[in-house]
Formats: sequence, structure tokens, C-alpha cells
Amino acid sequence: MRLAIRVVLCALSISCSSPPGEHSPLPWSDPAQAGFSAERLERIQPAMQRYVDEGLTGGVVTMVARRGFLVHWEAVGFRNIERQEPLEPDDIVRICSMTKPITSVAVMMLVEDGELSLEDPVSRYLPALGNLQVYSDDGPVPMTSPVTVEHLLKHTSGFTYGFFSETPVDSMYRRVDIFSGDLESLVEELAGLPLMGQPGSLWHYGVSTDVLGRVIEVASGLPLDDFLNQRVFTPLGMDDTDFFVPPEKTARFTTVYATGADGSLDETESSICGSFDARPELLSGGAGLVSTPPDYLRFAQMLLNGGRFDDRQLLSEETVDLMRTNGLPEDLIPIAGGEMPGYGFGLGFGVLTDADATPVPDNAGVYMWGGYAATYFWIDPVEELIGIVMSQLAPNTQPELQREFQTLVYEALEN
Repeated sequence: MRLAIRVVLCALSISCSSPPGEHSPLPWSDPAQAGFSAERLERIQPAMQRYVDEGLTGGVVTMVARRGFLVHWEAVGFRNIERQEPLEPDDIVRICSMTKPITSVAVMMLVEDGELSLEDPVSRYLPALGNLQVYSDDGPVPMTSPVTVEHLLKHTSGFTYGFFSETPVDSMYRRVDIFSGDLESLVEELAGLPLMGQPGSLWHYGVSTDVLGRVIEVASGLPLDDFLNQRVFTPLGMDDTDFFVPPEKTARFTTVYATGADGSLDETESSICGSFDARPELLSGGAGLVSTPPDYLRFAQMLLNGGRFDDRQLLSEETVDLMRTNGLPEDLIPIAGGEMPGYGFGLGFGVLTDADATPVPDNAGVYMWGGYAATYFWIDPVEELIGIVMSQLAPNTQPELQREFQTLVYEALEN
């Protein structure tokens, strides 16, 4: 518990370097020096504790950084409720779809290397996807233009998931079970399924980023996990981010819960969440990683720094700017069928185009994403601000927790 106590003290403006026994992902700052009210930052902890006390989630870790300095890092609740194990700020969690921005960064590294181009048809790397059909009520029709790498990054490819929406194509996905093998077999299964619509004509959440994982393997000649470790995790010091949790770290692996019909929290090991006790056959570039809040803060700070972290330049500033710029036409905004008001999409991130449309304080240009098991981050280039909140609730039945955290962070800003 010493780590948790030290984190609280830092948030209360007491001078700190890094928590004992844990390398802080960023240097600490007195909140006032970073433009925050220390008193208002203190409101975050009891607000998050309330969700735990009311039995709405097991535990929550929150982090806030501004101008390259950490000002808040706290954990409340439990890693495992039944065993009454306190949640620690550096515990390992399932980040699910927060894997997507990481895979998207890896793709853009290969673009900068000259191994990929955004305009490339995906069939250049995955020939099986060269003759996809498009669903219509009157029967499948040919593509009018190929699926490109850019379509995959923007989720305008026409691929779906099979379980987040109820369409005839989703039903076909469920019958085939595209996730039963490795990335190569996933692509082979997709080759026999129709697209939701013509490439570029719609925004639809799906397996696009998993397909990109296979593109990375073909273009680089490396398994996806090896590429991510060599090019992203090791340079950033993301030592606890991987597709599985090794035995020596399982004590820090947070239990995931689901909300039962009676409102109680029940431990779950759904196919989406998984056990993560061994390297999986399917290295899901869309949802397969586990990570920690400090690891993900390093990744987010690299993006806010224009591709640089410490002395390492992982991406050019121009590439990061492109990734965080909305690339959708007006008729495809807002994304997610209107469930994300004000948001378009860039190359791997949701991008805020209309700050007045969102239910929380923010600024146009914010880019973000979340995960199925109640994890979420956002980066605000205007305020030079990063917020991260991680719980383990699948599906996330408490989206107001994330909204309340974000609101409290902006309310704590003074200059």
C-alpha cells in the first residue's frame, strides 16, 4: 500500500519524485505549477470511491498529466473483490480496444519506413481480400474500389465484428466464428464474407485493426507481438504490456467483473476478456493487449509530444498530426451511429470535431479511445493534457464513471 499512499501525497501537492518501488512514467509536478487546483484534483478520489462503495465496479485507477508532468495517480477499490486484494496503481488490466491505437501507431511506423502506403489496397499484402463482395438486399455485389490501408485505419473498410450490431452481415460473422484461429485464418474467413458497404462509404466498428495486425506481420516479416515489442513497447519502457501475463506477474492481474441481472458484480472470463495466461493463437491487434496505466501514459505522452518520448522519436510530428486529424466527411459524423456526439475519426483514434456536442468539458481536437472492459484515455493538445481511467467491468455498464472523471479533471484546471 505504500505506493498508493505516495501517489495520494503527490496529488496533494507534496513534493515527490517517483513512487517507491515503481518507476514513474513521467516526472511529478506540484498541481499549481501545472495549472491545476490541488483542492479540486482531490475530488477525483472520493468520486471514484463512490462507484466502488455502491458496488458498481471493483476498482478504478485514474491518472492525469499535463505539460509533460504527472499531477494525479490514484487507485481505489480492489484488484479482486472476493479476496479483498487492494487495487494498486500499476496493476495489469485488459485494455481491449485501447489496443487499436497502439496497432495503428505500428502501421504508421511502417508507412514512415516505406514498407506500407495509406493508399495501398490491402490485397497487396493480403491477396485473399482482393475480391471481396459487398452485401445488398438483392445479393452480393462487387467492390467499386478496393479496401485500402487507410480504410482499415479509419474503420471505413466495411468490416464488422459480428457482436456489436445486428445486421445480416453480423449474423454471417457469428456463424463462421472468425476468431477461432490465428490472424492468417481470420483473414481467410473474412475473404468469404461480404462487406457491410462499399469501402469508404460508411464508418462501422469492426475487425479492421485486426486485419492491420496481419498486414504488419506480412509487411515486416515479424509476428505482431515481436514487432510491437521491438518498435513500441521496449522503446517506451512499456514493460507490462503484452498479449498475455507471464506467471511472475499474475499476482498483479486485475479480475474482470460483469454486472449481473440483480446488479451485483460477478467475476467473468468471457471470450472477449480471456484469461491471458499464455501467448494466444490470435494476436488481436484490435483488442488483445493487457497493459497498465503507467505504461499507457508513456504511449499517450509520446503522441502528445509529437511522436517523441525522452530521447526516442518513434513517429514524426507530421505523422502524429495526420493520425489525430479527422478524416471522415461530414455525412459520416458523428461516428457509432450517433452514440459519440461530436466525434469523427482519424487514423486509429476518435477525434473531436464539435466540442459543444459532447456531454463533458473538452476541446476540439481531443483524440481518444476506450476499451470494452471499462478503460478509457483522451489527449487534449490544446491543454497539453492526458487523462486515463481504467477499471475492469465488461461490458462497461458505468460510462458515467468516465464522464465524471473527465469533468472533474477539466474543472480542476486553473490556467
